[in-house]
Amino acid sequence: MDDRRKRRCSFCGRAEDEVGLLITGMNGCICNECAAQANEIVKESMKKAGAGVPDLKWDELPRPKEIKEFLDQYVIGQDDAKRYLSVAVYNHYKRLMQPRSADDVEIEKSNIIMVGSTGTGKTLLARSIAKLLKVPFTIVDATVLTQAGYVGEDIESILSRLLQVADYDVEQAERGIVFIDEIDKIARKGDNPSITRDVSGEGVQQGLLKLLEGSVVNVPPQGGRKHPEQKFIQVNTQNILFICGGAFDGIERKIAQRLNTHVVGYGAVKQTVQIDRGNLMQYIAPQDLKSFGLIPEIIGRLPVLTYLNPLDRTALRNILTEPKNSIVKQYIKLFEMDGVKLEFEPEVFDYIVDKAIEYKLGARGLRSIVESIMMDTMFEIPSQKAESFIVTLDYAKQQMAKANLSRLQTA
Repeated sequence: MDDRRKRRCSFCGRAEDEVGLLITGMNGCICNECAAQANEIVKESMKKAGAGVPDLKWDELPRPKEIKEFLDQYVIGQDDAKRYLSVAVYNHYKRLMQPRSADDVEIEKSNIIMVGSTGTGKTLLARSIAKLLKVPFTIVDATVLTQAGYVGEDIESILSRLLQVADYDVEQAERGIVFIDEIDKIARKGDNPSITRDVSGEGVQQGLLKLLEGSVVNVPPQGGRKHPEQKFIQVNTQNILFICGGAFDGIERKIAQRLNTHVVGYGAVKQTVQIDRGNLMQYIAPQDLKSFGLIPEIIGRLPVLTYLNPLDRTALRNILTEPKNSIVKQYIKLFEMDGVKLEFEPEVFDYIVDKAIEYKLGARGLRSIVESIMMDTMFEIPSQKAESFIVTLDYAKQQMAKANLSRLQTA
């Protein structure tokens, strides 16, 4: 065919055999590459015009009670932690909507720290609240963070995740919420200054100070290590709400020492106020976090301190069956996709709860126990033409015994 008769892109002029795809319109054509470039230009212009950041409207804001009611659908119990979280998120919205007034009263953010033993629902609370929010939200792990210049991730990588969630819209990221999980893993390793530097403990805490307080931070767009030739995105953390969570394993001993009592042993001291030794976490105070290994500067930047109660038998039983995403409902859905109706005898739930208390793994222990009970059935059922399956107490006990024996044999 004559080159002059070939269809060409009206933007770049390339012929149809030189591009991947040529889209024909009324009076011209556009190739796939020019179409992609045009899309980027439109996005950029909308962002500059402010179309990329939706305005929050007062009537649409979820009130603290509504936020707590939403969390109740996914997390059983933990009313105190839910109330603190609901109020903090609501106040965060109000800070973002605060008009500049003549009285110059500026509302400061109240970062939160949640303390609770493993499997009580800290991360689940964060994930559940993310479903409701109208601002960018990300969950990051403190265990991978190290001081600048050492193997691991820089503190600024926390904000890289938030930028990615906000589609690199800096203005939107600066209104976001960050949940820092496993904050207890960056505790100071010892009270005495050591010969070696505490690069994943106190060093990380020092680096977090400027983020929590509010400052302009140079963030590498793709995360990872910073290097001199790299382009940075400047992010102001003044309006970013930080929520921290950690198990703080062993902090009960610090609380017991402060209350002049004992976690175990016979040396009970007479108390003027009756202390619930089964749940010492409810008496937690900022000085206990300092004794555990958090530096005073970071405790001061996390003014709201709340705790999560240990899960008792009733709570575990409810977690198993009641929430929207309960473990039992998940398995029923899995079997339903194979056309099988799955049912559990009520006694099986009590047996699973007993085992979970024995393993002391909190709500996470429930899933591992149900997984052990259902493994053989999940292997066999898809190949069979069964219409229903009932999990009996005898079957559950038999499967648990079988799982424990196989572990003993491989140990």
